[in-house]
Amino acid sequence: MFTGLIEAVGHLVERATVPGGFRLRIAAPVARDVALGDSVAVNGVCLTVVAADRDAMAFDVGPETARVTTLGALTTGCLVNLERPLRADGRFGGHFVQGHVDAVGHVEELRADAGFHWLTVSYPPRLAALFVPKGSVAVDGISLTVADLQTDRFVVQVVPYTMEHTNLGGARVHDGVNLECDMVGKYVARAAELAGLKAGSL
Repeated sequence: MFTGLIEAVGHLVERATVPGGFRLRIAAPVARDVALGDSVAVNGVCLTVVAADRDAMAFDVGPETARVTTLGALTTGCLVNLERPLRADGRFGGHFVQGHVDAVGHVEELRADAGFHWLTVSYPPRLAALFVPKGSVAVDGISLTVADLQTDRFVVQVVPYTMEHTNLGGARVHDGVNLECDMVGKYVARAAELAGLKAGSL
């Protein structure tokens, strides 16, 4: 379980082909504090550490993960958001994030506003029922609050600290981003579906 509070920003130093997929080697200070088999959220995707030293850690990415997330498009030098799982004795912030990406969205606009930024992200229509105004969403693993909601896109306000300490500082229009909708909303939507209710009738 993650919280969407990014712990560090790493950079991809190597991408190598392995049977059935590829391996990402990511340099970051937190590498010295992970062990083989640990989970780490990389741009919001829960991955398993398969190798690590004091400077970098490596993760294997299978074809399905590459297909449904942005990890398949990462190139050497890319910045990535990193978060280790929440400790049982840790203070909870952000919101419940599983590291299970629901879809890839796209940056439609990134507009500065007195030191803050407004970020507009489009999403696939099938996710529409999972967004609510003032609800939570993870964008590349970052816990953000929906400030405005439209039919096929949402808007969030990004504070200066988040812009400086995540990969959003380098975001550009048309970039793909991993989206994970609020877990509670997904359970509610599933229960409504099983009860025969349609999103428009709720």
